[in-house]
Amino acid sequence: MKDSKLSFETLALKSTEPFAGEVSPVSTPLYFSTTYHRNKDGSYDSGFVYSRTSNPNRLVLEKACAKLEGGHRGFAFASGMAGIEAVLKTLQTGEHIIIPDDAYFAVFKLIKEVFNRWGLSYTQVDMTELEQVENAINEKTKMIWLESPSNPMLKITDINAVTKIARDNNILVAVDNTWPTPVVQNPIKMGADIVVHSTTKYFGGHSDVLGGVVVINKNDKLEKHLEDIQNLGGGVLSPFDSWLTARGLQTLFLRVKAQSENAFKLAEFLNENSNIEKVFYPGLPSHKGHEVVKKQMHNGFGAMLSVTVKGGEQKAIEISNKLQLFTTATSLGGVESLIEHRKSVEGPESNTPDNLLRISVGLENIDDLIFDWQKALE
Repeated sequence: MKDSKLSFETLALKSTEPFAGEVSPVSTPLYFSTTYHRNKDGSYDSGFVYSRTSNPNRLVLEKACAKLEGGHRGFAFASGMAGIEAVLKTLQTGEHIIIPDDAYFAVFKLIKEVFNRWGLSYTQVDMTELEQVENAINEKTKMIWLESPSNPMLKITDINAVTKIARDNNILVAVDNTWPTPVVQNPIKMGADIVVHSTTKYFGGHSDVLGGVVVINKNDKLEKHLEDIQNLGGGVLSPFDSWLTARGLQTLFLRVKAQSENAFKLAEFLNENSNIEKVFYPGLPSHKGHEVVKKQMHNGFGAMLSVTVKGGEQKAIEISNKLQLFTTATSLGGVESLIEHRKSVEGPESNTPDNLLRISVGLENIDDLIFDWQKALE
């Protein structure tokens, strides 16, 4: 059966099946070898030469991620930031990139403190306002980078509209799709050229494996750039981490769908609580981007939300410390619920409100999670 006929959850299982060979394991084995046998004529029967260049476990993961995102090819890296760095390295000195005013804070720092020194210029805009995106474009603009929902304010960008603007100006669009995952959102199907994931989050799903992946649409020049950057730069995902992440993909649909359902119910509860100033969750009808989200998301609205707490920073931290079922920790996307006072992590340069808590909703029983919040808010 062709991949296009398969549902997401079936594809997630079938795309991680092992290569056919002399033996037929149901579960993909681990290939730890760093090098492979070479024939007398210099050829390689297996197609594998050296593990930095390619590894069976990494290849399984890369192909699976490309299928799930509806892309042409995937590239796995040692972390999400390594994947983001690789994408930025496809740009040249003197070129210009447009980035959101609200996005993962490390992306700002990478562009500002590393790539800006190499001559990459950037403009930050509110990507919910398409006019701002258009006005930021100049003759050197080669890429638009976006997150939707954004981290941590959950702003929603109309991906279809931005990709149309980009096509009209011969600009690439890169989307960090870590939060929604392809279970909920498919940027490539909306015209994006590049999709990036921190596989550390939902793809791995158990807070025990670091990684990143870049998936691209068909683009020969971009593919060659990323191939060289991955191979020659060497920041590749290890065989064991590739194996763990591929295993995580097999339950991705079930986990994200259930977590999204939990997040929606928790957002509804918190939205009615008098101690909460505001809930940032695109599934709520009151969210500014709700109508856009209904068009570009499916299977729920994601499992991430943020809230601002009445009483300021100390009150927010106090409430987070009272919660028993939400572990105070950085990161997101695991099976367990996490909470974080985001400004503390991002530092003084951050634009995140002092009283904001970022919440990653896990797979615990939703009634238990709501009761935990009830007790903390009392």
